[in-house]
Order: sequence, then C-alpha cells, then structure tokens
Amino acid sequence: MLQALIAKLKSYLVPTLIFLMAAGILVAIIGNWNSWASDRAVQETDDAYVRADLTPLSTKVSGVVVKVLVDDYQTVKAGDLLVQLRDDDFRAQVAQAEAAVEAAKAAIEDNRRQKDLQDAKIDRAKTGIDLAKAQISAAQAAIEATKADVDRTVAERARQEALIATQSATQQHLEQAVADEQRFRAQVSARHADLEQAKANLANNQAAVTAETRARAVLDSRDAQLLADLHGKQAALDAAKTNLDYTRIYAPENGVVGERKVRPGQLVSPGTQVLSLVQTDVWVQANYRETQVRHMRPGAPAEISVDAFPGVHLKGKLVQVAPASGSQFALLPPDNATGNFTKIVQRVPVKIVFDPGQPMAQRLRPGLSVVARVRATAVAD
Repeated sequence: MLQALIAKLKSYLVPTLIFLMAAGILVAIIGNWNSWASDRAVQETDDAYVRADLTPLSTKVSGVVVKVLVDDYQTVKAGDLLVQLRDDDFRAQVAQAEAAVEAAKAAIEDNRRQKDLQDAKIDRAKTGIDLAKAQISAAQAAIEATKADVDRTVAERARQEALIATQSATQQHLEQAVADEQRFRAQVSARHADLEQAKANLANNQAAVTAETRARAVLDSRDAQLLADLHGKQAALDAAKTNLDYTRIYAPENGVVGERKVRPGQLVSPGTQVLSLVQTDVWVQANYRETQVRHMRPGAPAEISVDAFPGVHLKGKLVQVAPASGSQFALLPPDNATGNFTKIVQRVPVKIVFDPGQPMAQRLRPGLSVVARVRATAVAD
C-alpha cells in the first residue's frame, strides 16, 4: 500500500517540477525581456522606409497656365523654370504702380520747388524790412535836418520883421524869409509823411515775413505726408513686382519632379499644387520600439537591406533620434487619461544616412521598404 502511494506521488512529482521550472523560466523571460532586448548589440527593425525631402510646389496667384516646361519625373536643377503663368495683368499692375511712384516723386519735387519759391519770398520780405528800416532812419535824419532849417528861417523872419519895423530892411527880404520858413515847414511835413510811409512799409514787410514763414512751415509739414505717400506707392510697386514674380514657378533645389498636375490653358487659383519636387538626397527613417533605443546614439554604424534589391547591403550611420515617439507627431495624438487603458509599445523614429561612395544608394526612391540594423552598443552610454 505504501509502495503504491510512493509510486503515485512520483508520478505527480515530475510533471509538477517541470511545470514549476517552466513557470520560473517564463517569469524570468517576462521580467527581463525589455532589458535583454535593449542590451542587444544589433537592433533590427523592418518598420523602416527610404525618405527624401518632398516639396509640393503651388501657385501664389491666380492665372492661366501658359507653359509647363518639364515632363513627368524629369531631373531639374535649382533655379530652373518649371511653370509659367500668363502675366499680362501683373505687368500692367507693375506699370501702374511705377507711374504712381513717379507721380509721388514729382509731388515731392514740386513741394521742394514751392519751398524754394517760398524761401525767396521770405528773403524778399526780409530785404524789404531792412530797406524800410533804412528809410525810417533816413526820414528821421531828414526831419532833424529840416527842423534846423525851420528854426533858422524862423529866426531870419523875426529879424526881418524887426528891421521892417525900423524901416532898415525891404519888404522883399521879409517875404523871402517868410517863403523860406514855409518851404522848410512843408519839407518837415513831407519828411514826416516819408517816415510814416517807411514805418508802414516796415510793418507790411514784417507781416509778409510772418505769413510767408507760416506758408513755408505748411510746405515742410507736407514733406512727411508726401514721403509717406511715396513709401506707400513704393510698397505697392514692390508687391506688384512680387506678384509678377509669382507667375513663374522655379525649382528651389536640385531634384526630380513628380507627375505634372496642371497643363497649358488651365486656370489655377492660389494654392493650386502644380508639381512635387523630390530631392535626390535620400535617407532612411527607421521606427524602433521604445525598448530598442536605450543605447542608440548619433554616429552608430548601420546596415540597410532594401527589399527592392535582394542581397544588397548598404552602409550608413545613425545621425538623429527623434525627440518624441511617432504617436506624438500624429494628427490626433493619443490621450490615455481615460477609464480604459491598454499599454502599447511605442515607436521612436531614427534617421539613418547612407555613407558616401555607394552607387546603389542613388537608385533608391522615397517610400521603398528596408530593414535597418543599428549597432547600438558601438557608442557607450
């Protein structure tokens, strides 16, 4: 009986030990899998693709396509003319803006000449002031001199009257003295009139200087307005020339154009895509799991296998690791702050460039699938 019990226990012991060992191994694998995966010398992913800078070329202005100067998939150089729009309207706008600029410049020149004329008027009025002051001085001097003659003739008249009273002089001498007195008194009155006239001229010229100076200030104030108008017309001319330039679409870089989206005679509006330019320099974007990028550093060597060319292995190096996981750059980034949550391993993009001197790399096209292998431990932590 005892032996049967021992045999029965032995029959359960072996499976139990095997189960416990398997459970231990499974727990060890699960608990250390991420560490083992991140410590691998070579990190590999097939979530990798050839990439290149692709520039959509669009119109900035509306118009009718006159020429499309490239064919589909044609190689172009930077500065090559690709598409030409009809530019009659835009040339007319440039001519109109140029005429407006010339008119604004003519207005500034006219204002400058008006200021020169106003300066001449001010100088003439100031000269009149100086002349009026000189006339006032001359009139005052003449009055003083004539008053002396009046005093002299008054004394002579009195002497002649005294002589007539004693019958020591003739009537003719008295009449001559009276006439001289009256003449000099008339001259004094005339000199006073000249003085008043000179003072009036002085006041008129001073008022003229004030008025002309104010008019000059008005012309000065117009300078800023006319200059601002010129700047506005010049800005409109620059805008018209810019719009004229937009009627020609040039290649911004060396590359290969994609399929043509427009044809001659087609009416396009701003934002219409006419071509896509693919640059010739390609690289690889490899999306590694977050558990694989622990030891990845710029400069790590890489090997690229291209699905389109079986058996071909290209050399490269890792140049950049993305600053965030790919999900963060999605149009709608995930928000896990909800009641239900399922943990998903994230992918982190890395950029791998090809080493120079590999002709096969020039045959690669953006979008091709590749397998990327990065020797992550080549650069120490």
